Amino acid sequence: MSTKAPLELFIGPCVLESEALALEIATSLKKNLEPFKDKIKLTFKGSFDKANRSSIDSYRGPGIDEGLRILEKIKKDFGYPVITDFHYPEQASQVASVCDVLQVPAFLCRQTDMILAGAKACQENGSRLKVKKGQFLSPEETSNIVSKAKTYLKEDSILLTERGTTFGYNRLIVDMASFEIMKSFGVKAIHDATHCVQRPGGLGTSTGGAREQIPALAKAAIAAGADGVFMETHPNPDLAKSDPTNCLSLEAIPVIVEKLLRIYEVV
Repeated sequence: MSTKAPLELFIGPCVLESEALALEIATSLKKNLEPFKDKIKLTFKGSFDKANRSSIDSYRGPGIDEGLRILEKIKKDFGYPVITDFHYPEQASQVASVCDVLQVPAFLCRQTDMILAGAKACQENGSRLKVKKGQFLSPEETSNIVSKAKTYLKEDSILLTERGTTFGYNRLIVDMASFEIMKSFGVKAIHDATHCVQRPGGLGTSTGGAREQIPALAKAAIAAGADGVFMETHPNPDLAKSDPTNCLSLEAIPVIVEKLLRIYEVV
């Protein structure tokens, strides 16, 4: 029997469109991932605010109070740990009072006040801090993120996330060497399967993407040493209010998870 740590999975909608949507997704995950429950560590994700939408007219989310209420209900009803982004240092404490993992968005990964506030809030609430590597940052430079977070946290409470690096206009690429480099700092490295296939601003007033590339890159990331995968899902991806071109259908989740586990167990 394998003694390997469970595969970390962060799955849920891009944005918390409604309580009903969150409950539908959580119910589907509970049912469809049941066969893998002993091999995975599933954290339910959902954003209360998408603060970096391309257009001012784009839907941003329900706001912090309603968003945390929905996440708290998911946590209570399904027993899942939950994760969400925060966007200002002063939000960290409130978010950590509900969430088991606090996520720093990629564009804010160099903001010292964000890292310190998140790490301190995590220490006080027994949560973990997950920081997305900015599209402009090399994997080697994430050592500075870890050093800042270690002001309050031990390495096992810090996660770094690879979400692609800018490669010309409207395109991202994933450097598969990133995972081992980031892990060399004593922390876990997670692959963001959703956002690395984005085409930032590619549709003019919104972001484009190529969800069909998600499985291949996710499998490659696990083979390259990633400790887990971040994926967004929706009952009808084309109707999602945020990142419709990048999220997976609910039916696709158990299929890809099974394949990732096969690779993870071998690696």
